[in-house]
Amino acid sequence: MKSIISFVIRYIPRKYLQLVSHFFLRILAVFYKGNKVNCNVCGHSFRKFLPYGRKARENALCPNCLALERHRLMWLFLQEKTDFFQSKLKVLHIAPELCFIDKMQGLANLDYITADIESPLAKVKMDVHHIPFGDDTFDVVFCNHVLEHVDDDILACKEINRVLKPTGWGIIQSPVYDIPNTLEDKTVTDPKEREKLFDQRDHVRKYGKDYAQRLNRSGLKVHENEFIKTLSPDKIRQHALPENEIIFYCEKGNPN
Repeated sequence: MKSIISFVIRYIPRKYLQLVSHFFLRILAVFYKGNKVNCNVCGHSFRKFLPYGRKARENALCPNCLALERHRLMWLFLQEKTDFFQSKLKVLHIAPELCFIDKMQGLANLDYITADIESPLAKVKMDVHHIPFGDDTFDVVFCNHVLEHVDDDILACKEINRVLKPTGWGIIQSPVYDIPNTLEDKTVTDPKEREKLFDQRDHVRKYGKDYAQRLNRSGLKVHENEFIKTLSPDKIRQHALPENEIIFYCEKGNPN
């Protein structure tokens, strides 16, 4: 199973996986019935989650809604640390994750807009470098695992900062590696070379521990929130949460 999943996500473009993968995985869900782990996004329980990743991680992917460890952590953070489920909010979700779309669309308090340059799941076709909405439009912006793919991550963040309302906030997650500084080389365009340098064929940079500091150059105020450290070991095991994941919570700042 590990090798099959690793091969599929390495070589099949994400936009195609988004269309069909959930149908096959829900069939697999029958074989994972149990109550040892619980997906707090969809509410389903299993004996374990599916492996996932190019270097497959055990107990990672919910076969019902396709939530990964980071998605379950973010959902819990939204529940416990924000007013996301209570306040009237206008939300922009860039490159929306399948596990969140139906749940967020179903929340009566949200005016929820999905957008992406190629995702078949998004309602608005949009280049994150040129967000087609006016200044101070959104209360919340989500942009997860996008910036490692785009030509100019600082420009993208400037656009996010621009469309956030003065009291707006967001979550901007990316893979962050245990290196001091972000690795970037725009002369590297060959997919095989990118995979060697950045760990994935469609990545154009490899973020280091300077991630928040780097994004702050856009004008956004990006905070490193170690929410995971406030949770009990039992809750982390119950939902199979990522023990070292930082929530990069941002607020609107002055444009640079």
